[in-house]
Amino acid sequence: MTKINLTDLTIRKAHEAMKTGDFSARELTQTYLNKITEVNPNLNAYLHLFDGALKQADEADKRFKDGTAELLTGIPMAIKNNICIKGEITTAASKILENYRAIYDATVIEKLRKAGAVFLGGTNMDEFAMGGSTENSAYGVTKNPYDDTRVSGGSSGGSVVAVAMDGSLASLGTDTGGSIRQPSSFCGTVGLKTTYGRVSRYGAIAMGSSLDQIGPVTKNVADAEIIFDCIKGDDDMDSTTIPENLIKELKVKEKMTIGIPRHFMKEGIDEDVMKNFDESIEKLKSLGHVIKDIEIPNIDYALATYYIIMPAEVSTNLSRFDGVRFGLYKDGGENLLQDYMKTRAEGFGPEARRRIILGTYVLSAGYYDAYYDKATALREVMKKDFTKAFEEVDIILTPTAPTPAFKIGEKSDDPVQMYLSDIFTVSANMVGVPALAVPSGFTERDSKQLPLGIQFMAPWMGENILFEIGKDFLGEK
Repeated sequence: MTKINLTDLTIRKAHEAMKTGDFSARELTQTYLNKITEVNPNLNAYLHLFDGALKQADEADKRFKDGTAELLTGIPMAIKNNICIKGEITTAASKILENYRAIYDATVIEKLRKAGAVFLGGTNMDEFAMGGSTENSAYGVTKNPYDDTRVSGGSSGGSVVAVAMDGSLASLGTDTGGSIRQPSSFCGTVGLKTTYGRVSRYGAIAMGSSLDQIGPVTKNVADAEIIFDCIKGDDDMDSTTIPENLIKELKVKEKMTIGIPRHFMKEGIDEDVMKNFDESIEKLKSLGHVIKDIEIPNIDYALATYYIIMPAEVSTNLSRFDGVRFGLYKDGGENLLQDYMKTRAEGFGPEARRRIILGTYVLSAGYYDAYYDKATALREVMKKDFTKAFEEVDIILTPTAPTPAFKIGEKSDDPVQMYLSDIFTVSANMVGVPALAVPSGFTERDSKQLPLGIQFMAPWMGENILFEIGKDFLGEK
């Protein structure tokens, strides 16, 4: 079999190689499966490998022979295990969905399947996407490939590590408050959170319905753009998707004005992260972009507001998992209510239970007005703040995460410290704008080089601007 250099491979390079016959889709898929067998037992990026991967690769090879192959035909991808693939185990890394097999394809899977992508397996994640470290999985922590004593980030840690460890060419994750971007920062990958409504959520197990978005994890910005172009679009099965006739892509400028909300970067940010961020600003200046300090008045409240709205939506969405209709069922109680309580107590992990309780509290009579109403009102104010900011600048730039990857178990006993890992990412989900995390350098910890990242945010429907600035920053042009 042809030896394939997975480290330097991109979607376009793989496509050209399969087109010219340098290697086949089957050979490429087998190479990735061999790599997974080698490294996954330690890193725990994959929960399940799919039986049909080689068969899909054979179908892709037929398309190359008959001339119907597309850019994603034969490209091996990992899929976060809360995105439904018909016939495959889809657990959302929770015991309550143990051994559940999806009965339909998510819309994004339908689109990728039509393009001829190969699905390698389902990746590990924080249970129901609740967490920032992939330590909350019912099936063990996913470790950072740069230092296996550290977390991968979360909740899409498995999808990110699958790419970072050369266990897939690309992957899909979901992003509710930074769940694609923060682990991308920790593991040195590119992660895209799309404009709310640009990509269908149909077939993604819901956590926070007004926040969740499916997006790609890749090695470079060009690959993220290729996958986005495939999975985006209106969907009759998801009423939150934006109709195509309302999409107005923004004009891309050769030199952009980049806004820096320095007032938001106060305490709690690692010294090396800030040093790297300042170096990234200088790099952008050297590329000809204009840097401008800006104010986003209510951005300081984004994290607190998020942790009211998100648990409320979690409480609502997870109420369906009761052991009656599907998933885990524990009997032995004196009546149905006790069986129901026993099932949920044993099926959900500590973080899921914490957020369900918190969400139920903020939605309860007497507290709804005090918390949930005020949070939703403040969310609208924040949207106006961002609208005003984007009248002054083309892009908003922040670090992706306030620290490099932290040690496994370091923040497990302090949920608030864990939640603070999302401080720079949640605002994009709260207001619905697209955001792109790109690698920006490294810092040394315990004699190991750990990746760092920066985050670009663009106006609504501004993914094309993100791709342009991201490629410029990483030298992909």
